[in-house]
Amino acid sequence: MKKILIANRGEIAIRVIKTARRMGIKTIAIFSTADRHAPHVKLADQAVCIGEPPSNESYLRGDKIIEVAKTLNADAIHPGYGFLSENAGFAELCEANNIIFIGPKSKAIKIMGSKLAAKDAVKKYNIPMVPGIDEAITDVEKAKNIAKTIGFPILIKASAGGGGKGMRIVEKETDLESQMNRAISEATSAFGDGSVFIEKYVNSPRHIEIQIMADSHGNVLHFFERECSIQRRHQKVVEEAPSCVLSPQLRSEMGEAAIKVAKACDYLGAGTVEFLLDEHQNFYFLEMNTRLQVEHPVTELITGVDLVELQIKVARGEALHLKQDDLKINGHALELRVYAEDPLNDFLPSVGHLDVYKIPEGEGIRVDNGFEQGMDIPIYYDPMLSKLITYEKTREEAIALMIKAINDFHVEGIETTLPFGQFVCNHDAFRSGDFDTHFVKKYYNPETLKAENETKAKIAALIAVKHYLEDQKQLRLPNK
Repeated sequence: MKKILIANRGEIAIRVIKTARRMGIKTIAIFSTADRHAPHVKLADQAVCIGEPPSNESYLRGDKIIEVAKTLNADAIHPGYGFLSENAGFAELCEANNIIFIGPKSKAIKIMGSKLAAKDAVKKYNIPMVPGIDEAITDVEKAKNIAKTIGFPILIKASAGGGGKGMRIVEKETDLESQMNRAISEATSAFGDGSVFIEKYVNSPRHIEIQIMADSHGNVLHFFERECSIQRRHQKVVEEAPSCVLSPQLRSEMGEAAIKVAKACDYLGAGTVEFLLDEHQNFYFLEMNTRLQVEHPVTELITGVDLVELQIKVARGEALHLKQDDLKINGHALELRVYAEDPLNDFLPSVGHLDVYKIPEGEGIRVDNGFEQGMDIPIYYDPMLSKLITYEKTREEAIALMIKAINDFHVEGIETTLPFGQFVCNHDAFRSGDFDTHFVKKYYNPETLKAENETKAKIAALIAVKHYLEDQKQLRLPNK
């Protein structure tokens, strides 16, 4: 494998380029006209404009990407995450053109891409699953009968997708029809498939996921867990590894379950098996993401393993050189997704110009970044600017370093999730480890954050005035 095309943009494209370069592999970047001056374009050995800004005219054009890969003699394509990373058709297109797809085979993507097919595949392994139905439906009356059988509250979920789209919690029967119709409409719009399924809603769940890696020689390893319970709109914002609530025994059980899920679909490469953990420490299989996760850096830091390097080695047919017993948890890592969003206005996207953009540096601080000062934030893509990661010996120290790093991260021109990250890190529920996926609903209030910001601004102003008066006083002292 001498040359890799990265079918992505931003921080993940840069992340892959850095590892490929260290391995002596040349890289090709693709970009839309909106990303012409983006850092990933400058960093790669070669770069090709793939189309206009909208994703369906550029980063989702699998045919164009294959054409570029063949023209420039790329041996492989790394899809990153998002865009075409979980597109079975694109994986097949790579296979048909003798280009290595750095990810699982299309069959595994298809199975795990459908939540119902995924559940069906893992059934024989006796992996715990949330009570519900194992068929996709669009019929409201049928949904009412199912809901009565399993009991309220229930969760309506789109069969074909994720990211919180097509998902609705229903507390009582009178709300079922309207929420069902909304879920179907949203799923149709997002995935082109309106079918949904229904399962029992787990109260006070924690979102725990297990990183796995599988080679083509029958080896499957798990790299422990990530705690991903701090979410907004069912999407993660703060992640950490390890989780502060898993016992060694539970960690081992969940790791073994994740390995079984991978074996159930003959998996290859990096993947993540997601579980819900209830208040009684019962875990339930949720889904599998057949790609590298946004939050993979926290796993890399606690295990000392470069997951992208392993992805590349596995894709070129190498056996994993590690054994499960070789892997140990060392220290604690925390990640904040720095989105161009306004946490004071329901986390709505904040589009604008990066007048100031200075990232923090120092020991234990890692920033996977895709932007530079002076750039515009395009409206066409996911609003994530970067990932701020801290690593220390203990969870308490990692949180303290995260607060410092947030204070040293200077952004002007747009709003970001940095203040929200600080709110989370300072909150007693988070610091104590007593939280779940309802953290935002339970504790977060934009008015509280606004009041905190105003107090900080007043303190900063008072300090500035104090310094000014002291300086004036020194200037007025008579010469002796």
